[in-house]
Amino acid sequence: MTFLQRLRDFLREEVFSLPSRAVVFLACIFLLFLPLFAGNPYQLQVMVLTNLFAIYAASWDLLSGYTGQVSFGHALFFGVSAYSAALLNLRLGWPCWLTIPAGALVAVLTGLLVGVPCLRLRGPYLALATLAFPIILTGIVFAFPETTGGEFGLSGLSRLTPSRVYDYYLSLFLMMGCVFLMWKIANSKIGIILHSIREDEIASRACGINTSRYKLLAFSLSGFFAGLAGSVFAHFMRAVGPLTLDTSISFQAVIWTVFGGITSIYGAVGGVYILYPLLEFFRLAPQLRLLSFAVIVIVVLFFMPEGLLRWVRDRVEVECPRCKKRNTSGRRSCRVCGAPLGG
Repeated sequence: MTFLQRLRDFLREEVFSLPSRAVVFLACIFLLFLPLFAGNPYQLQVMVLTNLFAIYAASWDLLSGYTGQVSFGHALFFGVSAYSAALLNLRLGWPCWLTIPAGALVAVLTGLLVGVPCLRLRGPYLALATLAFPIILTGIVFAFPETTGGEFGLSGLSRLTPSRVYDYYLSLFLMMGCVFLMWKIANSKIGIILHSIREDEIASRACGINTSRYKLLAFSLSGFFAGLAGSVFAHFMRAVGPLTLDTSISFQAVIWTVFGGITSIYGAVGGVYILYPLLEFFRLAPQLRLLSFAVIVIVVLFFMPEGLLRWVRDRVEVECPRCKKRNTSGRRSCRVCGAPLGG
């Protein structure tokens, strides 16, 4: 069997067997060729930021959606990584291929430092505690303006790549790789354990699961991916300031994820790809920009409380009661185990 035949069989049996997979595949193809249709650099800039915020929102979903550790201060990981990358680049002269992973590692350490005092907190107490950390870091930024730039921030960082098109492809491949890793983690044994902690932490401990260790792991993984997005963001914008730690950045991740569909990874990514370019489009009508955005979000969440993408997927796909694999709606039997699907 030739390579083309194997590729054709794979696409028919694995990719185009489900509408959701087909949509994701076609969306990836579209994004790969998007620079051919982008009319100006601003459109590419919007898409670069969309790619980075997709990583950021998916990292919030990994922590808060899958583990149930609701964080209202997720901008802490984004901002501390951005500042770390900027300081290493401007003060020590490190190139961006070193400052980006270094910023992500700083975000991992920050996740551990935040996770330890929050281990015994749940619900609104945990959310309020996480909200306090980026505010504390913002105060530190203002307290040492000679190092952090204060309210003006830091500027003049080295460029990611020589051109905006290269920036776009770098952010796109980074987004695809990070989202795929988070999706694999969420569907692995670790993801099942995180699910169990979210549903009933006491029962998980009774089963012998070290819930503290796995919650710290969730904070670290989430911090790593959010940190990657933050450090790349700093180099792409060539500047970093207190706005990267603002509470609005934290709540943006919540809005994007809940809009697309929490506890799914793809819902967070889809929410960003719908809402962020839409909000930029509304700049054509600045007086109605935020009002239009709020109306769209409220209407979708009112009629689709589980998220737009999950609502659409549940209309075109059905889960097999025996093997739990998803099938196209309208099938009479499961494509995997052959169990009846009830029409």
